Parts: sequence; structure tokens; C-alpha cells
Amino acid sequence: MREKNIHRLFVVSVAAKGLHALIEIAGGLALYLFSSDTIGRWVDHIDPHEWLASHVDFDQQRFFAFYLLSHGVLKAAVVVALLREKLWAYPAAIALFGAFIAYQLYRYSYTHDMALIALSVFDLFVIALAIHEYRLLRKHLPTH
Repeated sequence: MREKNIHRLFVVSVAAKGLHALIEIAGGLALYLFSSDTIGRWVDHIDPHEWLASHVDFDQQRFFAFYLLSHGVLKAAVVVALLREKLWAYPAAIALFGAFIAYQLYRYSYTHDMALIALSVFDLFVIALAIHEYRLLRKHLPTH
């Protein structure tokens, strides 16, 4: 695959991570701002088959709010820096997404939710692309 296509794939993948970060931030804010009863009514309208309600424990609303907000804000900051080709962001993204993978696999050991595996595979894919991009950027840096 040509470098230009790999770079495009990297940008699209990182942008998808950014969109996911925005969704996490919105979800975290909603959990902080609205009562569990209000959220439960929304879920009933959005998900008449109750898949979402069976996968979310509204008793732990504050934990999920904190988790989503912190996860989303960290991811969004790294995504913006990656898209601006900030050199520090590549190792930061590798470490951050690696930590997310570790946590997702830990959670999988309890929930057996295949979405966690899918998210981890996508994170691994983005890490591989970030490593590739980082190496290219470092190769083209001026030497002193």
C-alpha cells in the first residue's frame, strides 16, 4: 500500500476515534446533568428492545459519567494533536490506546461483551498506524 493511502487510512481512523471521543463526552455530560429516571425514559424511546438498558447499570451513574468524560477528553486531546502531527502525540496515543485496550480486556473478562474485543482490535489497528506515521515523521525531521 502506498504511503499516501496509509496516511489517509490513518487520518480516517483517528477521525473515527475523535468522533467516538465526542460521543463519550456527550454521554458523560448527560449522565452528570440528568437523573437516571430521565435517562431511563430516553433509553425506552431510543431502544424499545431494551438492549441498552440491559447493558448499562444506571446505579453506577457517577462512575460512568466520570469514565466517559475522562476517557473522551483524553482521547479528544490526543486525536487533535495527532491530526496536527504533533510529535509527542504519537507515543502518547500509543500509551493511551494501549491502556484502553488493557482495561477493555479486563472488563471483557467479566462481561464477555464482544464489543470490547472489537474496540480493542480497532485500537490496535490505530496504534499500528500511529507507529507507522511516527516513524515517517521522525525520518523526515531535520537533523541538528
